[in-house]
Amino acid sequence: MYSHPASSSVSQRGGARPMLQAASRDEITTFQLNRLRNGLRRALPGNAFYQRRLGDLASQPVADFADFTNLPFTTKADLVRDQSENPPYGTNLSFPLRDYVRLHQTSGTTGRPLKILDTTESWDWWADCWTVILHAAGVTSDDIVYLAFSFGPFIGFWSAYEGAKRVGALVIPGGGQTSVQRLRSIMETQATVLISTPTYALHLAEVGRAEGIDTNASNIRVTVHAGEPGASIPNTRRRIEELWGAHAYDHIGMTEMGAYGFTCLNQDAVHVNEEEFIAEILDPITNEPVAEGKRGELVLTNLGRWGCPAIRYRTGDLVQRGTTRCPCGRTYLTLPGGVLGRVDDMLIVRGVNVYPSSIEDVLRGFPEVEEYRITRLKVGAMDEIELEVECPEATIPAIEAALRQALSLRVPVRAVAPGSLPRYELKARRIVVAE
Repeated sequence: MYSHPASSSVSQRGGARPMLQAASRDEITTFQLNRLRNGLRRALPGNAFYQRRLGDLASQPVADFADFTNLPFTTKADLVRDQSENPPYGTNLSFPLRDYVRLHQTSGTTGRPLKILDTTESWDWWADCWTVILHAAGVTSDDIVYLAFSFGPFIGFWSAYEGAKRVGALVIPGGGQTSVQRLRSIMETQATVLISTPTYALHLAEVGRAEGIDTNASNIRVTVHAGEPGASIPNTRRRIEELWGAHAYDHIGMTEMGAYGFTCLNQDAVHVNEEEFIAEILDPITNEPVAEGKRGELVLTNLGRWGCPAIRYRTGDLVQRGTTRCPCGRTYLTLPGGVLGRVDDMLIVRGVNVYPSSIEDVLRGFPEVEEYRITRLKVGAMDEIELEVECPEATIPAIEAALRQALSLRVPVRAVAPGSLPRYELKARRIVVAE
């Protein structure tokens, strides 16, 4: 049976800057605004995109948080349009092109892929952010880290690779391998940490059963997940932990923003790394801050990526504002449940708000369920949903009853043959629109 690894301290950039993990809110805000001012002084002289967006505000110092909230929002659509009008990289570059050393792009699940460039300095910053994530999950230099990832242009776990190197762990990249080859590599190398999407961790275990490879008998003791909300969904996390005999930790990040969220050893909620990011949670209609316990859109500003900054970036992610107190001692803002879904993915079915993560939590509570798909369709003027689920026909009544109890809705569920629904290595796309 697995046990929690010992916690370890984090030392970024050789301890050159103070750590804010247990700081007061005033200390955190003051630190953030100082970094923001210093970063803007460096970036704005060469950044045509933010010169245009900020206008006269570009020449005025951000004296306090009220000044900060006067800055305009940035959206992905703004950045995509800028790149379309100014190909190939747009004008959100603060330095000459020769200063950039890495190019990655968004996965394209919500539209046209966005190209993002990093300097050596900002790529080091990415590694610093991932060091925080790995330390928070108890990963140390004694670990062997396996990255089940294809290593294409999507940033995915490229930065996790850099962070694991900085932790001092032995790092094994799993690009260019089949699922069976990855499983055999995990077993042969006696890897102790698996980094993947939550969906792919479940799929690897499924493949293992078919191939006679018991993932629960591996040396994996920690799994770290990104790309989807799954590792913060209780039943999904429990399923991963049971299949791998390990503790599962969530991480949240975005190609255009950075690696901003992580779970600690308590696994209660996602912490925002407020040393590197300013987080706002706003009502998506009024743009006013929501109270603790309420849901809103996450708006982020990164504080260490000044070659390609993102200021007051509307992530489109729906989150719940948590406390700034955790048994681990950190005073960072927490997001219970991590990313609950996309603001524009929320389904309104017969007047009831339905989030895909709520459906997944119910389905993962049934060990018979292997994979599922949600179909969104119009019936008259109303949205309706139907589910296809890989499970025995006899399980369907219990699933429908559990969905009715959790959602206060009757949701039609249809059993489909095992292996008939798509499998995913990166972000799963389980919501389809009926034609």
